[in-house]
Amino acid sequence: IVGGRSSCSSGKGRSHNGAVKYGFALLKGKANHPMEDYHVAKFTQLQGHELGLFAIYDGHLGDSVPAYLQKHLLPNILKDEEFWTDPNRSIFKAYEKTDQAILSHSPDLGRGGSTAVTAILIDGRKLWVANVGDSRAVLSKNGQAMQMSIDHEPSTERGSIENRGGFVSNLPGDVARVNGQLAVSRAFGDKNLKLHLRSDPDIQNADINSNTDLLILASDGLWKVMSNQEAVDIAKKTKDPQRAAKKLAAEALNRDSKDDISCVVVRLKG
Repeated sequence: IVGGRSSCSSGKGRSHNGAVKYGFALLKGKANHPMEDYHVAKFTQLQGHELGLFAIYDGHLGDSVPAYLQKHLLPNILKDEEFWTDPNRSIFKAYEKTDQAILSHSPDLGRGGSTAVTAILIDGRKLWVANVGDSRAVLSKNGQAMQMSIDHEPSTERGSIENRGGFVSNLPGDVARVNGQLAVSRAFGDKNLKLHLRSDPDIQNADINSNTDLLILASDGLWKVMSNQEAVDIAKKTKDPQRAAKKLAAEALNRDSKDDISCVVVRLKG
């Protein structure tokens, strides 16, 4: 599924046995550059297992890096020979390997960068979430929002940036930025800032059972204007996950989010 160039795209699908359904919606923000958010939402069969693959990639300085991630990051995780025995290690290695590939292609991929949040659902039972940057994954457990990712923001990761010789600017009326430029403290790409930027992911996992009802992945265009719990409350009210994703995006726009808004909603129980 390609990252739509239109100002709005949405869709839905379900697992092979129909127990898990997903929907997504992407809305171009009010900024005057083309849409820079990409997503993944699909089910695939691999080695006798069913995998749900979900991701949001929020690009900056162009869309070449998020487009590359859409094509390569999840496959790189699944290709790793340790994936079935040690998913944590495979995810960590694949994030690193993919960033190295982006940096080594950097003449074609330009100087852009991207966040990533990826979620892999194994046989509908085990969830692995990883992220770099400030795109976020939230799991609903008995209707309570649980954040499954960590927002990598310059203000909270100032120490690691300064240890690498960078600085964090705090101009009045603006967010904290790495070297006065980037509003996330970890990213893929960003060759000219990479000395001062980490791209190692935070990884969390959860067991999926009768208490876990929803997973929401979204770019910061949503989270800037909405709390985790508000997002879960809105999504829970709507059975159809595509309509839920569209509602979340519309509400973020309504609350005057200026950024591109992308969101994937996964309904974990039929």
